[in-house]
Amino acid sequence: MSLTHYLLVGACLFCIGLYVALTKRNAIQILIGIELMLNAGILNLVAFGKFDKAANGGQLFALFAIVLAAATTAVALAIILNVYRRYKTIDPNKVDKLKG
Repeated sequence: MSLTHYLLVGACLFCIGLYVALTKRNAIQILIGIELMLNAGILNLVAFGKFDKAANGGQLFALFAIVLAAATTAVALAIILNVYRRYKTIDPNKVDKLKG
């Protein structure tokens, strides 16, 4: 496979994630869309790292991005659970008050 194939898969994955993040009304589905976009970026980093024989920077950046993605997902799920506990919904449009 060439670099173009990896970049096309990454672009398709990013577009699917963007569509999911913009069209869904469920906070968990929006989080899944954001994760798809992040995974597309990680795929591009790994692809560039594979085809760059001089350095392994792409793989190191991808590993760092995966660790950050795991941490942000844990924080986002904790926030979603707290919002659900308080408002009994995970629809972001129905949560209109953050205090009170």
